[in-house]
Amino acid sequence: MQLSLQNFTTLVQQAAAAVQASAAQLLDFSLGSVLRAILEANASIALWLQWLILLVLQTTRLASSSGLDADSFGADFGFARLAALAATGSVTFSRYTATMAAFVPAGATVTTADNASQFTVATDDGNSAWSASQSGYVIGAGVASVTLPVTAVVAGAAGNVLSGSITLIASAMPGIDTVSNADALTGGLDAETDNAFRQRFQSFIDSRTRATIQAVTYAAYSVQQGISCTVQENSDGSGNYLPGHFVVTVDDGSGNPPPSLLSAVQIAVDAVRPIGSSFAIQAPNRIAADISLTLTLANGADSALVIATVNAAIASYVNALGVGMALPYTRIAQLAYDASPSVQNVNGLTLQGGSADLPASASAVIKLGTLAIS
Repeated sequence: MQLSLQNFTTLVQQAAAAVQASAAQLLDFSLGSVLRAILEANASIALWLQWLILLVLQTTRLASSSGLDADSFGADFGFARLAALAATGSVTFSRYTATMAAFVPAGATVTTADNASQFTVATDDGNSAWSASQSGYVIGAGVASVTLPVTAVVAGAAGNVLSGSITLIASAMPGIDTVSNADALTGGLDAETDNAFRQRFQSFIDSRTRATIQAVTYAAYSVQQGISCTVQENSDGSGNYLPGHFVVTVDDGSGNPPPSLLSAVQIAVDAVRPIGSSFAIQAPNRIAADISLTLTLANGADSALVIATVNAAIASYVNALGVGMALPYTRIAQLAYDASPSVQNVNGLTLQGGSADLPASASAVIKLGTLAIS
């Protein structure tokens, strides 16, 4: 049932009409009359009750609730908001004099120049400088610098900083003089928004039957934000026919998801898979898209700025493609035109050396390879 909202004037008018219809003679509803004062007082109470009803609806109905109220609604169904993700990347520690060994402990902190974003040195046992016994990285004598992985202290999009932003060392590191990041730090995402939370809740309700493709994809998407996936039924990892087996190809936007993510998706899908079936979780085959184009610019346009803007627009679009999504050839030209009003024409556009769309199978993902703009 839909609540029909009334304003103060309408409430008074409707009340006066109802009272007059029940009276045998004409009643006095003029300003200052006792009867009008009584009706106006009741209208005020009705407005207050109407506001209380709206307040209850706002906090108990997911479509109109937000923040903690939305979380509370979802909690009744065992449905939780996806957490924020911390940005990751690498920084280079350097020193002016390399005559002696130096040490960078895991967990050491570096920051941006304005100290707005902080990052800690992460563990990488595959790095040749890593020392498990000392829980850190040893920079040998004669070695001037070392590049190490870092993770944002505070999860969220604020950790996605540009290259060259990290310049301060916040932890004591004798023998280490400078720090810098040659590449931007990426992967940081804020906690799931209210709109995304509501949309995912719809999929949650629809997937309650379980043992369906929708249930499997929902399980994968609920592991963390930024996931794309495809499900191939009655197939093995190579695309060969295999009854009763399905393959889930998962990507986190990087084209090379870590083993920890694949393990988490494995557990999530196992909870909803059909009984008697088998399945596999795999990373996608990465297809590098090589793009080349020539721009004709308006007179007086800053060519370096326009090329950089177009470059960023194309890279952002291509790298955001999910598993199984094709790259349309003509979309590239559209991105160039939309990126800057100074672009008057796009010539010599090639994708993989040709002029056709770049397809992706259900187990592949397209990411930017080389991008040549002149």
